[in-house]
Amino acid sequence: MTNALFSVPEPYNEPVRDYAPGSPERAALAAELDHQYGTKIEIPLIIGGREVRTGRTVRCVCPHEHGHALAEVHLAGPEQLSLAVEAARTASGPWQRLPWQERAAVFLKMADLIAGPHRLALNAATMLGQSKNAYQAEIDAICELADFLRYNVHFMAEIYRGQPHSPRGTWNRMAYRPLEGFVLAVTPFNFTAIAGNLPTAPAMMGNTVIWKPATTAVLSNYHLMRIFMEAGLPPGVINFLPASGAEVGKTLLVHPELAGVHFTGSTGTFQTMWRTIGSHIEAYRGYPRIVGETGGKDYIFVHPSADPQAVAVAVVRGAFEYQGQKCSAVSRIYVPESLWPDLRDRIVAMMAEIRTGDVRDFGNFHNAVIERAAFDRTMGYIDQARNSDQAEIVAGGGGDDAVGYFIQPTLIRCLDPKFVTMREEIFAPVVSAYVYEDEKIAGTLDLLDDTSPYALTGAIFARDRQFIAAATERLTHTAGNFYVNDKPTGSVVGQQPFGGARASGTNDKAGSQLNLLRWCSARSIKENFNPPLVYDYPFMGKG
Repeated sequence: MTNALFSVPEPYNEPVRDYAPGSPERAALAAELDHQYGTKIEIPLIIGGREVRTGRTVRCVCPHEHGHALAEVHLAGPEQLSLAVEAARTASGPWQRLPWQERAAVFLKMADLIAGPHRLALNAATMLGQSKNAYQAEIDAICELADFLRYNVHFMAEIYRGQPHSPRGTWNRMAYRPLEGFVLAVTPFNFTAIAGNLPTAPAMMGNTVIWKPATTAVLSNYHLMRIFMEAGLPPGVINFLPASGAEVGKTLLVHPELAGVHFTGSTGTFQTMWRTIGSHIEAYRGYPRIVGETGGKDYIFVHPSADPQAVAVAVVRGAFEYQGQKCSAVSRIYVPESLWPDLRDRIVAMMAEIRTGDVRDFGNFHNAVIERAAFDRTMGYIDQARNSDQAEIVAGGGGDDAVGYFIQPTLIRCLDPKFVTMREEIFAPVVSAYVYEDEKIAGTLDLLDDTSPYALTGAIFARDRQFIAAATERLTHTAGNFYVNDKPTGSVVGQQPFGGARASGTNDKAGSQLNLLRWCSARSIKENFNPPLVYDYPFMGKG
């Protein structure tokens, strides 16, 4: 036994590689892309550290070339989901008894494996399977995920360090126990980093996890699971089970040993899960922790004093990077009449320069949406705008699904500030603009607040300091991540903890102590060094 109070390594943000022309990392990544594109693999379940094949499979394809299969993915059914519960139960005792610094070492090694020997493979899998360009994959699958792991170890140590006051004769301690039962992690397609963080954050705090990845992101997620195992994660601590949501709901959401849900996805799905848990609340050993980050209808509010060039770049990057498939993506903008002609022209000029296509062509800024359902849904919104007298398609509006699910970056001007594309989450490269009268700033801020049920991210652009102060106060509840003179995407772990409220989730702030606190159950321990030996108190005496 080592008797010492251990300190963990100081966390840092993983440096981003830019894959510039002529760089060795660009050539290496291109070679890895060609290798993975030409190698179809089989993806099994991993339960208790063992590969399981069910024979019920779906194809994993390139969204930008949907006829090309990258993998055959086995899907779990009720039998495999039940086996995963058993595996999580078996692993639970040894894992939570392992000294916390030994758990920390596993996750620190994961970060170094991701940023080191597996960097190219994980980047390429994210690019091909989720249709991300090289830069978007780099900041997501490598840098953000390594940051989550390193900073979460730091936050875990800070939590354990937090201890209560002990007066003379007493020693008070606080223990941070894992939850009783398993945590269900349900992860989205759009961020490999989120897919990695949702199962590892609870596991870091001593829990065992059943991980349901999105089938549209399963290629990169399978790479992650293999990295977790290589880092020394014991069998059964995280169990990897691609499956249909319906199967998971019927088997795991109602299981008596469900201790928590860590979710990122649609608001409707999260509400259904919460409703299912609520209707079975008496069946659980304890009240399940429910942590979710869901939808967004993220905004930029432009003040007449704003720099139009800065706004234009923020709109183009914020709305169209990764095809708008970020919960933080710019989806609606409020622009004063005095700036609209100039701002519109700047945005449209940039949009005209954007290249769209295969991720293996590094000159493409823009790639494909994730699947046919997303393509069809988005084109439906665009058609509503095209056919309405309350909206005008300023630029873009086209789509082509012959080879891949390609949708042009699209700018819509809405005459009705509550037109459907101003209100509803689209999750695609579509941004809607409402042009307001310059003197109606206050009323337009009210309108922004009242238009959408979401409150994830938002930004204001202004050079007027009085307005910045007033708008920051007025828009307090409209965004969990609020930006001044910056696009509302691209939060960095350790710098801008991420999460929103209202219909955007529980705001438990991934990338902070707040999230990790949800995956432990505190126990107060009091030790009295001089316990009383008589029952009565001095006030009871005569006299």
